[in-house]
Amino acid sequence: MERRVYNFGAGPATLPLPVLKEAQRELLNFRASGMSVLELSHRSSWFSEIIETAQANLRTLLNVPEHYHILFLQGGASLQFSMLALNLLHSSSPPADYVVTGTWGNKALAEAQRQGQVNVAWDGKAEGYTRVPEQQELSLNADATYVHFTSNETIQGVQFQHAPLVGGVPLVCDLSSDFLSRPLEVERYALLYGGAQKNVGGAGVTIVIVRDDVLATMPEDTPSMLNYRLLAEKNSLYNTPPTFAIYVVMLVTGWLLEEVGGLERMDELNRQKAQVLYEAIDHSQGFYRGHAQGDSRSSMNVTWRLRDTALEAAFVQQAQARDLVQLKGHRSVGGIRASIYNAMPSEGVQALRDFMDEFAKQNG
Repeated sequence: MERRVYNFGAGPATLPLPVLKEAQRELLNFRASGMSVLELSHRSSWFSEIIETAQANLRTLLNVPEHYHILFLQGGASLQFSMLALNLLHSSSPPADYVVTGTWGNKALAEAQRQGQVNVAWDGKAEGYTRVPEQQELSLNADATYVHFTSNETIQGVQFQHAPLVGGVPLVCDLSSDFLSRPLEVERYALLYGGAQKNVGGAGVTIVIVRDDVLATMPEDTPSMLNYRLLAEKNSLYNTPPTFAIYVVMLVTGWLLEEVGGLERMDELNRQKAQVLYEAIDHSQGFYRGHAQGDSRSSMNVTWRLRDTALEAAFVQQAQARDLVQLKGHRSVGGIRASIYNAMPSEGVQALRDFMDEFAKQNG
């Protein structure tokens, strides 16, 4: 087998090896079609099987009720920041509430402000985005058009353990970086969205799960390619969708069902992996300093600094020499970040832990 490193990148991220092998096997000839999966028409019966299987797998994994549509769109979560507000937040609408726990929540807020009135229900900026808020800290409006939050912030490494309680107000979530990492009560939400390139597949496709009654309230004059209702009516096939990316979603969701055993088991594995790294940080006698507060720590993105920040470049460089790659923190905050999404094997996390212990002993 060709050399494989442990890729701790925040996205595009590591994919399950069985998925890569299956994609490789079908790359030249998809199921006796005589065509590559990259060549299939999105109007063909072969691709219909792919998109329907991907949707069915998602419904099974998340127990998605029938009164929700599952869409496969393009543009990443960054386009959803605008698309969401364009469809839901109108000039005559009450303000939308935004809970801001990090970089991506801030970006979502900025795009919504371009479309309509927005209330910042909570912002952790003053504390350096080290935690998520307590329920009583939220300044929510009972008549808000919707409440938006980011379930997991990849850059700061903070994660909601439970969704905010918002009463009867539609709840919207950007779950790009922890989608399919744990069970989710879909019925609590009006709309969910996330880029696939963390846990669900390759870059190029964004998954949106939206409730039928929410679709019914959307304006008719929204541009076609940004119109959730139209895209739902066309089953994500209004134009040519990212066919290969959807195919990979089909494979990954199949892997989660058949080889992992579902999201409860995936959540258990992810928590075990994260605990290994958090224990290494906590037991380092201050050599490593975690960014997120204990009850807000992410099981997807473990972020920390070294006591002597001048050593961080050497940490990254020496880790890379051990095939532990893409550990450099985001350019906006620095430090170290280990993204340990679903497909990161426990062996990779243990190898990183061992390196952390060794580096601390050599440089402490």
